[in-house]
Parts: sequence; structure tokens; C-alpha cells
Amino acid sequence: MTSATEPPSPDTIAAFPPETIAAFLAFCAGDWLSLRSCFSLEEAADAAREAEADEVSWHSSERGELQVSYLAPEGSDDPGGLEITPPSGGRHRLLFHLDGGFQGQAPDGTVSTGRWRLWPDGSLELTSERAGSSVRERIWFTKANLRLRSSVEHHPDGRPGRASFSSEIRRVSRPAG
Repeated sequence: MTSATEPPSPDTIAAFPPETIAAFLAFCAGDWLSLRSCFSLEEAADAAREAEADEVSWHSSERGELQVSYLAPEGSDDPGGLEITPPSGGRHRLLFHLDGGFQGQAPDGTVSTGRWRLWPDGSLELTSERAGSSVRERIWFTKANLRLRSSVEHHPDGRPGRASFSSEIRRVSRPAG
């Protein structure tokens, strides 16, 4: 595996929005302040059916630092990958391939595979299978320093599982002066 590279240069950020998977991955590199809301759609549906509970704990949110490093491609045709360190710790790796596939590795060593698609609107969609459930995540930039992510899990029978939404602001350093 090649080492992580520096965050994108101001020249790279000027090319907004990124138009290729390699540019999109490089654009993700940086330190981000993340606010993530998580929903257990399954618990919400159960609570709605029971309608007896006064207070349902099906929503949570967390705030923290998210570090994303761009990983240079392993092969000359591959676009590269990402190493993600979430606020909870541990490192997740995602390696992307030009054929539309990707491979992920969780901190515990669990390996997953999936498919990616870069949409004409500049958003990246990741689809993967985990423990029989399908997960669809969409990542997009509204500005060079504002990234949004949404994720929805579905059980094999089609029931909704978990969902999350994150807004992430890129940390930029002030010019020395």
C-alpha cells in the first residue's frame, strides 16, 4: 500500500466540483469538523406501532473531528483510496477500482466490498452489503469546504434499518503572517 498524500492544494480545490473519481477522492482529503445525526428507523417504526412510549430513543447525534487521507493508487489504472479516522477512533480504508468496485477494511480487520458510482451532479454513491443488509451512502460537496453524507441501511426483507446524515466542514489553516 502506498502512503497517504497531503490534502488537495488550492489549485485542486479550484477545480470544483470534482469530475472524476480520482479527483473526488483527492478532494475528500483533509481534517473535517463533523456533525452526524443517526436514526434507528426500525426502532422508530416499532415505537410508532406501540404508541405507548412517552419518549423514544431512536435518534442520536455526535460531533467530532474526522480525518480523511487520500491513498495513492496501488495500480496505474486505479483511482486511489481513502483512509478515514472517525471521532470514535480506528481507521477505515476504502480502495477504489476503475471498474466501479471498491473494497473496505474496518479497524477490526473486517473486509467489505461494494460498488461506487459518480453521478453527473458530482455526488458519489457507495453501495455495499454488510451482514445481509444493504447500505447505500451518498457523499457530495455543496462548497469546496462543505461536504454532506447520507447513509441508509435496508434489511434483506426490505425493512429500513439505520440512517444517518452528516454535515462536515473542512478545517483550513490560516496563512502564516
